[in-house]
Amino acid sequence: MKLYLIRHGRQNSRRCNVNVPLDEAGRRQAELAGARLKEYGAEKIFASDLLRAEETAEIIRSFLPVPVEIRREIREISFGEMEGLTDEEIHEKFEAFQKEFRKMERDLPYPGGECAGDVIRRALPVFQEIFHSGLSRAVMVTHGGVIRCMTAYYLGMDPARWRVLGKNLENCSITELAYEEKTGKVTVERFNDYAHLEAFPELLRKNW
Repeated sequence: MKLYLIRHGRQNSRRCNVNVPLDEAGRRQAELAGARLKEYGAEKIFASDLLRAEETAEIIRSFLPVPVEIRREIREISFGEMEGLTDEEIHEKFEAFQKEFRKMERDLPYPGGECAGDVIRRALPVFQEIFHSGLSRAVMVTHGGVIRCMTAYYLGMDPARWRVLGKNLENCSITELAYEEKTGKVTVERFNDYAHLEAFPELLRKNW
């Protein structure tokens, strides 16, 4: 079966992991993703319980009229004490942590939050459930941290290095996993595919 991982559309705040809906650009990104996913087909959509993911899933569902199931286990990695802060505030208050984190030598949790291993442990059962569900194709609307952590897991990477995957993981990009029932193997077929956004540079993260 094929599982299409979609990073939610652009949210209406730049603060760290605040639970807010999409902005206008985010809704447009979701529409473009939905139109592309319509070509592939899917039998079910799974979504994180955070507003930006739920709204993205509902927009995609307007192109793929299939059930949406909300799963808390695939919400974004917890940034702990950083949540709600601006990038400038995070750099000022957590400079020492960020310096150590960038070394990628240990799977460090965010201060008061989660590490990659934590995300993998809570999200993996949902992935396994989907792979064994009998579905042939499904969509999962989730978050950059979850997509990076789970991709690192299926690639057999050290979880400490999850941030090397997709410095600019685009909103509403597609990462495709394929599960082969006979072997029980999961392969990464593509990562951070945003071809449907390329004609609209204002929708890319570098221009946000």
